Amino acid sequence: MTIETSTDSNIITPPVEPSFGWNAYAERTNGRFAMVGFVLLLLLELVTGQDLWTWLGLR
Repeated sequence: MTIETSTDSNIITPPVEPSFGWNAYAERTNGRFAMVGFVLLLLLELVTGQDLWTWLGLR
């Protein structure tokens, strides 16, 4: 038994220009900003030795 798949039908491409609403471009951009924020948070904890809750004054 063989399963035929088309690689072209599985690709989600963002629109050429940014647009508002729930679309692939917005989701990709949001994901990239989230990844950058997470890495910056890890670097902050590594450099200072304090966690996020201490920085926010909640601990």
